[in-house]
Amino acid sequence: MKSLIVLALIGFSTLAGADELQVAQQPAVEHYTYATNLDIAKVISVSPLDDVCEVVPAQMTYEDHQGQRHILEYRAMGNGCSNG
Repeated sequence: MKSLIVLALIGFSTLAGADELQVAQQPAVEHYTYATNLDIAKVISVSPLDDVCEVVPAQMTYEDHQGQRHILEYRAMGNGCSNG
């Protein structure tokens, strides 16, 4: 019975270590400025914009031409404005 508990604890610690490794591989968020040189080969995802009529933060995850993943934070107009 004790060996079963030890094996279960080893399994849980291995899973926890894998989660920490995945978090460590997450790229840092880069903040866009007009001076930012962008090397976008492939867009992975773009965050949805809020339904407000103001400028809101948004994020784009992309890969550059070397295959490295980046997260770019920028400001965009929300989707809540109407033209009438």
